[in-house]
Amino acid sequence: MDRNSALTEEQGFLDVAVARRDTLIGHLRDELETDATDAVEVARRRMLRRQYEELRRAAEGLVFGRLDAVDGTVRHVGRIGLPAADGSDPLLLDWRAPAARPFYTATAVDPQGQARRRHIRTTGSVVIGVDDEPLDGRTGGLAGQGALLAALDERRTGRMTSAIATLQREQDDIIRASASGPLIVQGGPGTGKTVVALHRVAYLLFTHQHMAERAVLLLGPSTRFLDYIGQVLPALGETAVVAATCDTLVPGVAVDRTEDRVVAEIKGRAIWQDALERRVSSLTPRPRPLQVRWDGEFHTIPASVMTVSGRSYHRSRALFAAQLHQALASAVAAHRETLLESMDHGYEDILRRFDDDGDPSDYLMSEEEIDELAERIAEDATIGRFVESVWPTLTPEAVLRSVLADPDHLTPAEAAAVTAEPAEGWAPSDIPLLDAVADLIGSGSPASSGPFTADRARATRDWVYGHIVVDEAQELSEMQWQMVLRRCPSRSITAVGDIDQAEAAHRHTGWAQAVGAAFGDRWTAAELTVCYRTPREVMALTGPVLAAAGSRNTPPRAVRSSGIEPWQVTVTETELPDAVAQAVPQMRERWNGGTVGVIASARLVPMLRPFVGDAPLLTATQAKGLEWDATLLVDAAGIAAEPRGHNGLYVALTRCTQELGQLNVNPG
Repeated sequence: MDRNSALTEEQGFLDVAVARRDTLIGHLRDELETDATDAVEVARRRMLRRQYEELRRAAEGLVFGRLDAVDGTVRHVGRIGLPAADGSDPLLLDWRAPAARPFYTATAVDPQGQARRRHIRTTGSVVIGVDDEPLDGRTGGLAGQGALLAALDERRTGRMTSAIATLQREQDDIIRASASGPLIVQGGPGTGKTVVALHRVAYLLFTHQHMAERAVLLLGPSTRFLDYIGQVLPALGETAVVAATCDTLVPGVAVDRTEDRVVAEIKGRAIWQDALERRVSSLTPRPRPLQVRWDGEFHTIPASVMTVSGRSYHRSRALFAAQLHQALASAVAAHRETLLESMDHGYEDILRRFDDDGDPSDYLMSEEEIDELAERIAEDATIGRFVESVWPTLTPEAVLRSVLADPDHLTPAEAAAVTAEPAEGWAPSDIPLLDAVADLIGSGSPASSGPFTADRARATRDWVYGHIVVDEAQELSEMQWQMVLRRCPSRSITAVGDIDQAEAAHRHTGWAQAVGAAFGDRWTAAELTVCYRTPREVMALTGPVLAAAGSRNTPPRAVRSSGIEPWQVTVTETELPDAVAQAVPQMRERWNGGTVGVIASARLVPMLRPFVGDAPLLTATQAKGLEWDATLLVDAAGIAAEPRGHNGLYVALTRCTQELGQLNVNPG
């Protein structure tokens, strides 16, 4: 079949699919306009609303693939599934459905019953290209190579887009991997780590419907990064997702100061967990008999009332208070009984004035009366103050401040570095410590429950998620991993990153070191080995940089060439501003419609800001996870001299999809 015939054929199918989508949207809209009458209907309405939103968002890229089986069966693959009008086989397969998997995994060696794979490129409701791939031994090593390379050569817009049409087998294997435990994915630059992470979220929410009830937490390294990827999941139809950074995970607490790397490394260690547990334990009151006054009488409450075991300090406090209220009510009742039993017979004449038989037991308190008294005691302000004096209310901030002021679990030198920090404000490494203390202290209320809403989950510190995805996971400290684990005790966690791009203050050089404190050896490793984004011309520069960084990993294999050799110019620091001011517009003109990013050593960023126009100007750390058509790298030697600088330089070198230019600084 010639190209024009193929385009006509696929345009016909797309027209049918678009019409079917529009019909389904109309049916759902009509149903959603009726009133819900009961809880079952409300739950059904939520499901219909989700289907409606998926269909509505699927206007772009509705159909992107086709599988022709050896038995003549033809299946189209798309962003969502569409049922046929007559109830037969689906008109369009959802890319996440098991039947669609050969679109990503079939090869000439293992065709999986398929004779041909076709990639279909569309703009809105118009087919603009097809890329046929026979699965009979005549294809190359990449699935849909033509479509993939065309997508990689497209101009970057500053926003990440969906890649469901061009996922490769090793990416698809990770996307569809079991979610029963931690999965740690190592992938070098351009291997599609973030693409895999985001599409895994979409796949898991599609395959495991219960996850949508608790949502998926997506942790990224920065708000800039979250903005960059922010359109992908809604485009895939997934809304049961909360995106955050580690700095924003504790509601009501914000990072408002920076910190020294040495201190950040010290405060990121797992040893703080035990230290904080010991401190909170030391603040828990020890059991002792209590003297409590009620109605002018003192009553002795046994020490056993203080022997409680709640999950947290405040949960234990709540249990103690409840037991105290009940014990005091019982003590008051017992005291009344004792008084009655001690009365002389002469008092019986007095009692007969009020009761015919004069039986003192008529004046004892019933169980119901004791419970009512316990309720009155619980509401009494004086008793509340007594409970506070015995078992004080704590705040995470106050407890952590006390530990930071006296970190007796550290060496003298380490303690001196920590105590020298400002007494006000919070640094990034404080957030995991605050989270740990908040978890140990608790609120005395039940854990989060009820249906998911993004705002509710964000505002609830102890929200338990159905799954967590961590991007740039190599940057997390041991205490940050503890934060992750607390939010998903089932350990249904996917972490993607490149240990060779680690720039954080911790000393981890391997994944076992990075996640061992949280997961032990109970995690699964996976690897992405093919670099799709960064061209071969640029990847060829990374070998010496990786060696200098102490890497033990094999760099990913670049599969494409941009045909543009990296260039570099050396200037003095005095000449540098003019050189940047000239280079940026020239590169932007060459990549008109795309993006150009500037990465510089941290010391030069403030000086260069007036000379880059509206192009992004970032340090290597800030550029992590981002990509542009062209990168201007300023002062590579200065970046390499920064802490973990060769790891940062590796990041900086690999942000472009086409062109890399370097301005080196000659001190003279």
